[in-house]
Amino acid sequence: MTDIHDTVPPLDEAAADAASSDITVEFAGEYITVPSGTRFTIGREGDLAIDDNRFLHRHFLSIEQSAGLWWLVNIGSRLSATVTDTEGRVQAQLAPGARLPIVFGVTTVVFSAGPTTYELSVHTAQPAFRETAAESVLDGESTIGAVPLTPSQKLLILALAEPVLRREGTGMSELPSSAAAAQRLGWSITRFNRKLDNVCDKLDRQGVPGLRGGVTSSATNRRVRLVEHAVASRLVVREDLAMLDDPAAFDRDAADDAPRRKEQG
Repeated sequence: MTDIHDTVPPLDEAAADAASSDITVEFAGEYITVPSGTRFTIGREGDLAIDDNRFLHRHFLSIEQSAGLWWLVNIGSRLSATVTDTEGRVQAQLAPGARLPIVFGVTTVVFSAGPTTYELSVHTAQPAFRETAAESVLDGESTIGAVPLTPSQKLLILALAEPVLRREGTGMSELPSSAAAAQRLGWSITRFNRKLDNVCDKLDRQGVPGLRGGVTSSATNRRVRLVEHAVASRLVVREDLAMLDDPAAFDRDAADDAPRRKEQG
């Protein structure tokens, strides 16, 4: 096994400053300072006991220093976390036993246990990585890489992610069932499941893990993973929720489904 010290390059001045500074963890409006040189645990128990959820590990994540850097470590055995910068431009999946350096000024961590999705943020005053603002290009389409989303696919994601997006700041949210999300959109459960298959297949081809069905993959896990990715990558944002006020106005695919329903009838 490779020692972590063998995989970390020499520190530059910015990284050295980051390693010597305290960091702050924010969850549901509570800010907790983690002093330099200490270890901070997150889970059902620990320094940050986020929820008495039987699906959540007692100790799931830790924040600690090693090789002169702050690291986020998955110390659980089953659950993964999605780690991203504030703009969703850099995203990584933190599997059990894996670790990632904390290099951004604000790092967002999203994870799910059972039907509940959690979001917390880690703040450092001396980030090792400093972002430069890029010019935005507005083309009227939502994309992940080179894969565009249709309006109905975006509506589906919004219906599932609505509780997370309506939440103020970080915290926890219970996700709706497929039946509840379908009702929110005025869709049949058959149409909802077909659209869910389509968007999951599309993102799976793009390389997003955890969305392909199978004998070991439950419907709940797939919905949870879809929301986790969509929120972390800013695929949908709070401003998009206005689409749910009148889903039919954005549902251009409904006309395509009408002939199919007529044939089935």
